[in-house]
Amino acid sequence: MNLEMTTTPARGLALATFDDAWRFWQMVAKTDFAPKDFKGKPEACLLAGQHGAELGLTPMQSLQSIAIINGRPTIWGDAALALVQSSAACEYIREYLEGDGDALVAVCEAKRRGYPAPTVVRFSVADAKKAGLWGKAGPWQLYSTRMLALRARGFALRNAFADALRGLVTAEEAQDYGTPAPAAPALTVTHPRRFSSTPPDADAERADPFEVARKAIEGERDLTRLKAMRDKVELRMRDKTFTPGQADDLFDAIQARAEFLELESEVTA
Repeated sequence: MNLEMTTTPARGLALATFDDAWRFWQMVAKTDFAPKDFKGKPEACLLAGQHGAELGLTPMQSLQSIAIINGRPTIWGDAALALVQSSAACEYIREYLEGDGDALVAVCEAKRRGYPAPTVVRFSVADAKKAGLWGKAGPWQLYSTRMLALRARGFALRNAFADALRGLVTAEEAQDYGTPAPAAPALTVTHPRRFSSTPPDADAERADPFEVARKAIEGERDLTRLKAMRDKVELRMRDKTFTPGQADDLFDAIQARAEFLELESEVTA
């Protein structure tokens, strides 16, 4: 069975079958073309490519435009703008600034063809301060005006062109939602072998339980066992083996692996 991996073969590589896509993303994941969060992760690359294909992006555009932020697929703000501008439904997008200093406001007007008025979103310095963003270390401190504009853009484009973005939020916005709690140092291990049906190594009892679980999830090929791992993660979170942040990471890994296996089974059936 063929799997249409991209709808724009004239503008880039056409991956017509699942096997084609899998070999391609295995190759890409080994190279410096893969962004940091995708390097060495062909399953994540494939799913990012599929997300992008559903938006109309070619494989390599998908890899550069889709980002996983806190376990959630997102799209970078410039790619979101490009997608909307290429949509037949888009009449115009206007972005500008009003005021200055503490009265500075970024404005985005998104006009959908056939609608009487544009969707207008304003995001001000006051809004950024209220959200705890203004002066925050990183992009908000270094490029504050651009971050205001990107936040106004993200809200306006999602409101006016939800069909073009398929519900994806901008990566810049998702980055500000906070990150999972950092992994706590592993002091003891509680039955890491429960996450795998294979015999443990001699050093398994001294292994980091989070890493043991993560590797077991990445190597699991049975959907039933994979889904049962979610219950085990919840139990390990309750007994403090995993922090809430680690549990969230494992839940995301289980979901991504399950999606991959289900997609694989569909095209090989």
